Amino acid sequence: MVEQIVNSIMTFLQDKIPEELVAFVISLFPVLECRGGMIAARLMEIPFLKAFLLCYVGNMLPIPFIILFIRKIFDFLRRFKFFEKIIVKLEAKTDKNKDKILKYKSWGLLLFVAIPLPGTGGWTGALMAALLDIRFKRALPIIALGVLIAGFIMSALTYGLFQMN
Repeated sequence: MVEQIVNSIMTFLQDKIPEELVAFVISLFPVLECRGGMIAARLMEIPFLKAFLLCYVGNMLPIPFIILFIRKIFDFLRRFKFFEKIIVKLEAKTDKNKDKILKYKSWGLLLFVAIPLPGTGGWTGALMAALLDIRFKRALPIIALGVLIAGFIMSALTYGLFQMN
C-alpha cells in the first residue's frame, strides 16, 4: 500500500519538481514519512547518502510543530464535525499505546518511532508526546533518534545495504 501511494505521488510530482525534492516532499507526509521517501528515492535512483539526508530532514521538519501546536490545532478543528471524528480516532490510537509508552518512558517512545511500520513513526510519536504531556526538550531528541533508526532500517531494506553477494 505504501508503495502504491509513493508511486502515485512520484508520478504526480516527478515532472514538476526535481527528483530530490520529490523524495523530500514524500518524507513530509504522515504515514509515508522517511520509509516512503526512501522507497521513492531508490526508485528514482537518488544516491544513498543524499536520499537518506533528504528523507531524514523531510521526516523531522514537521515534528517540532506537531509537538508544540497539535493541541491548539485540535482545539480549533473540534469546531467542525468532520474533524472531530478524525481527532477522536487519533486520540484513541494514542490512548491505546499510552501504557506501553508510559511504562517504558523514553525507551517506549523511541521504540515506537524507530520501528518502521504503518501507524508508527515520527508523526505519531510527536502526537503521542504532545498528548501525553512529554516535554518538548525530552521528546524531540528521542523522536529524532527514532526517525534516524527507522531511516537506517528502511535504507537497509530499500538500498540493500546488507545484501550478500
